[in-house]
Amino acid sequence: MSFIPASESAFHIRFFSLYTKWKLKRSFKQVWIKQEYEPDEDSRTVYFLNHNSWWDGLLPLYLNEYFFHQNARAIMEEKQMRKHRFFSKIGAFSIDLANPRSIVRSMRYAISSLKREKACLFIYPEGKITPVSESTPEFKNGLSWLYKNTTDIDFVPIGIYSHSFRSANPELYILIGDSVDYDKSMNSNSLNNKLERDLGRILKQIRETAGSSDKGFKPQY
Repeated sequence: MSFIPASESAFHIRFFSLYTKWKLKRSFKQVWIKQEYEPDEDSRTVYFLNHNSWWDGLLPLYLNEYFFHQNARAIMEEKQMRKHRFFSKIGAFSIDLANPRSIVRSMRYAISSLKREKACLFIYPEGKITPVSESTPEFKNGLSWLYKNTTDIDFVPIGIYSHSFRSANPELYILIGDSVDYDKSMNSNSLNNKLERDLGRILKQIRETAGSSDKGFKPQY
């Protein structure tokens, strides 16, 4: 199968950002956001998120449109992109994790994408949908490779979690952590472990707060 590049359309981005906001209001009793990182005017950023639901395809668009305002792209599994081709119109490009050549091509495309002005990239480094648990997330090697092969890029963990403790309708929590800073000369396994723990800490913080004090989170409607 061939690589599917991003092919952004201003119309599609606007339409699906409005659709996502409408869909969130219909699907969740409340969406809560805690934002520790805000990109500067000239920031370029890689956001790495846990991958646990159907929503993961649309949340990057929502977050960028209403909170980050950058030139966003996202890495998406090739099988899913072939089923839903419109994702290329909102900035997604494909990766086939079963094909080493595809992985290399997609990572090089990611680096090229990050050279754009005010660029950002959303990546789900677990590589598959994984239910939120108390275990530390386990990442594929792509995120650490990007970290070691880019310069002047902020790397920011984002945790996503939902619950229905207080109502039959679930509530969605999104915690945008602060950027991380590690020595690029460390080996890939050590770097990967640190990035995994960064996201793990974010998810632990959400679980301890969501549905109780909601401290630091702001309701979106």
